[in-house]
Amino acid sequence: MGARIIGLTCDRIRQLSLTSYDRFFPNQDTLPSGGFGNLIALPLQKVPRMHDRSVFVDEEGKAYQNQWELLSSVDKMDNEQIQAVLDRTRSEDLSPDLPLGEEILTDPENSKPWENKSRDDQRLTCPLPSQLTVVVANMLFIEKGKLPQQLLNRLIRLAAFQNPEFYKAQALRLSVWDKPRFISCAENLEQYIALPRGCLEAVQRLLEQNKVTIIIDDKRTLGEAIQVSFTKTLRPEQEEALKAMLSFDMGILHAPTASGKTVVAAALIAERKVSTLILVHRSELKKQCQDSVVNAVEDVSVSY
Repeated sequence: MGARIIGLTCDRIRQLSLTSYDRFFPNQDTLPSGGFGNLIALPLQKVPRMHDRSVFVDEEGKAYQNQWELLSSVDKMDNEQIQAVLDRTRSEDLSPDLPLGEEILTDPENSKPWENKSRDDQRLTCPLPSQLTVVVANMLFIEKGKLPQQLLNRLIRLAAFQNPEFYKAQALRLSVWDKPRFISCAENLEQYIALPRGCLEAVQRLLEQNKVTIIIDDKRTLGEAIQVSFTKTLRPEQEEALKAMLSFDMGILHAPTASGKTVVAAALIAERKVSTLILVHRSELKKQCQDSVVNAVEDVSVSY
């Protein structure tokens, strides 16, 4: 329910980001014997309260004069009331569009699977522009000035995923300090939001479902034409992988170790015949790529 409330707030306030989901207090399931539990960010603590901080405010943002009287008038919500709120707001699809997100926000014993909103249904309820320009360069750039907040949030969430380290530490009852619940690959620039290029298909699906015409402005560097030829013979499964990769502008070849991914990449370079940047994170992989590409492609020039 806390995540759902943050989702509702994010659709109204541009300053909130995915980091707002990171920590909730109290974050203990049970209280230690003889202790007060988790007192971090304790509401109404004396020192911040003296400066009108950590207090409850009204709809105009003004602190209530008698904080304790306000608290005494608030009733606790039982499980049925909480579930009713979740059911009522689920149609607005405010939870992060990430793996496991729905399971975290709902109670599997009380939820009705046939009423759950499909993850493939990304229709938004806010007024939307008739068309949207996406600049494709080193990233996808979308001008954010005229974007409604709900669409802006949804685009940012397309470039986010849940952090397994957070949930691993949480399951082991370890500290989750400085471990974000979500990792976002989106960049919030002054006039644009920037998403990884791999999000292009997801952006297209989101806009198509909401009847927004997408205009692609391709600003990518085309590289330099090169004359090379492939000298090796690919195995049938490698030929199949090469054919599949050539059908797309962007993609990932995922195959087991020693299946010949680098050789397939060399064949891909020979087919595309364009200058190619190869990035690896270990010196062993650098040497492997050097040997494989040089041995598999004639007239190739390699620099490091």
